[in-house]
Amino acid sequence: MKNTAAIIGLATIIILASCQLGLADTDKPGCKDHPLFSRMEGFYIGSCDQRDFAAERFIDPETKKEVTVEGRYYEISYRLKKGYEKKYSWLQISRNYANAIKKIGGSAYENDPISPDTTSMKLLKDGKEIWAAFRQRYAGIAGKLCVIEKEAMKQEIVANAKFMAEGLQTSGHVALYGIYFDFNKADVKPESEPALREIARLLQDDTKLHLYVVGHTDNVGNYEYNVKLSQARAEAIVKTLVNKHKIAASRLKAGGVGPLAPVSSNDTEEGRAKNRRVELVKQ
Repeated sequence: MKNTAAIIGLATIIILASCQLGLADTDKPGCKDHPLFSRMEGFYIGSCDQRDFAAERFIDPETKKEVTVEGRYYEISYRLKKGYEKKYSWLQISRNYANAIKKIGGSAYENDPISPDTTSMKLLKDGKEIWAAFRQRYAGIAGKLCVIEKEAMKQEIVANAKFMAEGLQTSGHVALYGIYFDFNKADVKPESEPALREIARLLQDDTKLHLYVVGHTDNVGNYEYNVKLSQARAEAIVKTLVNKHKIAASRLKAGGVGPLAPVSSNDTEEGRAKNRRVELVKQ
């Protein structure tokens, strides 16, 4: 009886081990390829990660300089199935990724001096800037694909009316980052509504308060155009506050100063993002 139980137990272990080995060369549940990149034959996905907002370093294929890019982040780790270990050279894998991005209008750099086993890629597609890097490991039998779909971080925390009032009281102005516009446009986007409600509440709580609504830009592009754009955006905010939130037009005046009053360096994307803002200034 004991022998029978031992045999059954051993058989169970062998079956479980066989199942685990069978699963070893299959994609991890919940993981899939990025829409832009298929995989080399014989690779499977060992792990994956996705985040709404993160940063990653890449080599720009055009300037050959290292840059840090922020946006939606994808990471996919690939491994070769058994029997494929001798199939591909480093160059073959690198060239496949480089050719794939070039075929859809992107650029690639295969001779990264900082990380020689990395293929860096960049693509402008449908108004979106996409950066990618495939980093090979263990002589080409494993690798990790990192992709950033570049975008500015969505401001989740919106300054409330109390914070605005305190800023106006102490310094005479307050910067807002919760008001959104499409690229090169002056139409206030719907996701700006929480910030606009707080501005309206500020004005309703203090009926004697009069404000300048001032638009700011970074220094990218033509100076005259940026001033005009910042003015148009400030006017759009005033119009929304008057028409939708019933604030008297006499209490608000729009102004646009373009890149003339930065709060950070325009030499980095992080700094430029801080400079693209709206400020409330006490009249």
